[in-house]
Amino acid sequence: MNIKQVKAFLSVAESMSFAQAAHQLHLSQPALSLAIKSLEESLGGKLLTRTTRTTALTPEGEALVPIARQLLAQWQDAEDEMKQRFALQMGKISIAAMPSFAGSLLPKAIHDYHQHFPNIQISIDDVLSDVVVERVSNNSVELGVTFEPNTLEGLTFHPLYNDKFIAILSANHPLTALPKLTWSALLKQDFITLQRPSSVRSMIEKSLIDANIDLPVAFDAHQLTTVVRMVSEGMGVAVVPATCRQQIREQNVVERVIDQPTIERRVGVICKPRSMLSIAAAAMLDTLINTYATAPDNLPQGDALQ
Repeated sequence: MNIKQVKAFLSVAESMSFAQAAHQLHLSQPALSLAIKSLEESLGGKLLTRTTRTTALTPEGEALVPIARQLLAQWQDAEDEMKQRFALQMGKISIAAMPSFAGSLLPKAIHDYHQHFPNIQISIDDVLSDVVVERVSNNSVELGVTFEPNTLEGLTFHPLYNDKFIAILSANHPLTALPKLTWSALLKQDFITLQRPSSVRSMIEKSLIDANIDLPVAFDAHQLTTVVRMVSEGMGVAVVPATCRQQIREQNVVERVIDQPTIERRVGVICKPRSMLSIAAAAMLDTLINTYATAPDNLPQGDALQ
């Protein structure tokens, strides 16, 4: 049984005329008769009785009429929904983003996307960098925003910008008198960082190991917002991605450039190949690229470091 046969049957059942049904469906009467015959053969019995003067439904045909109407209604609903999805008038996407991006830059892209596609629902997971990759890999989300991973394993990385790490200090810290800081001066202070297995901490540790510098840690925390708050309270200093500059300034924390070694990593969108994305997710990917990829490094910079 297929949808064309169901339409043919219902048209005859409602009009009780093969001629009228054939005209309505833009079919020849032989083609319509063949569709009805094929439907009856597939179901195993007669649905209509026909003489030279009359057409009537068998009891089984009577039973099929409400079912056929329901099937056609569901088919029409499915067709309408798919057309809306392809036209970006309906749909849902899920995005995973590392906290430094989710809390500062992502809202702008979401706003731009919503302006163009207001009927698409957007779900955002604020998770650690490594978890972003995991969520995309296991199909929990279609798009992830994170630092460029060392291995992609079937995923695609679309770079957005380079994120250079910066030092942060409380507003009244003595080191704020210096325009830029050396690691030597910075690590004489109580150092605050994220807990393992944070990718931010891993990048800091790796860069310092490569430079033969030890990293003494006084405090570590699970969330970047906690690290910034502790710095704001004068508990120590920290090194964080420049992406979270907005959060830093909201806490009245001062930022400074760090001298060699500098820490820099590309931030971008990780996802399955574009051909495997939903139409809604592909449009969001384009929005993210258009919003950030052509802007200067270290978004949302615009102004010089204090």
